[in-house]
Amino acid sequence: MLFWFTVLLNRLLGAPVSALLRMLGITPADPASPIPPYVAGEVLVAIIILAGALALRSRLSVEHPGNFQLAMESVFEFTRNLTEQMIGHDGRRYVTLIGTLGIFVALCNLLGLVPTLATPTANIQVTLGCAVVAFLYYNFHGFRHHGVLGYLRHLCGPLWAIGFLMFPIEVFSNVLRLLSLSVRLWANMMVGGMLEQVFTGLVPLVVPALLMALHVFESVLQAYIFMILPAVYIALAVQEEH
Repeated sequence: MLFWFTVLLNRLLGAPVSALLRMLGITPADPASPIPPYVAGEVLVAIIILAGALALRSRLSVEHPGNFQLAMESVFEFTRNLTEQMIGHDGRRYVTLIGTLGIFVALCNLLGLVPTLATPTANIQVTLGCAVVAFLYYNFHGFRHHGVLGYLRHLCGPLWAIGFLMFPIEVFSNVLRLLSLSVRLWANMMVGGMLEQVFTGLVPLVVPALLMALHVFESVLQAYIFMILPAVYIALAVQEEH
């Protein structure tokens, strides 16, 4: 079911998006509406984040910080503490990506609470996209920190004798992290949304409010997990062998 922002986005960008997809050899199922709701949801969240960043930048104050600035400073401090605990003294380098991922996932999770909008992270395409970003990011820093040969050697483990066995295992476990990141988030948000629909239809009073509170808790928890796991993976990628 399309929500209003999907309709608006397709009216504005549907034609050029369809043309671009055809150039790439992809035939959209509906050429008039090639942008699906989950993509529209991601775009809306990106716009919200960008608007919030611009508003924050225009109102930054050392002497008289507003409530929004104080809230964002708390998020920054929380993320910095998390990265330093997980990664070490060099953790500040990774605050931007991990913090952005956390905010993006949290807003995507919470978007479904707004009437007429949907939860983008209830779609595997969205969670897999976020997982790919984290996957590429921590492997990039692994190569940056160790060098190409050094990182490949790092994947072989500390013992040369069993390195030929450890390397394919490590590569396979790295790929499995994509599933770990994406499926966990997708399954939780999809099942949560289904339960809300079912129980709201059966018991339209009181229960919806309780389910909304549970949705908020689950949304924040899953965003937190999506910050912790990439931090753990970065720590594993850049750690030194002893």
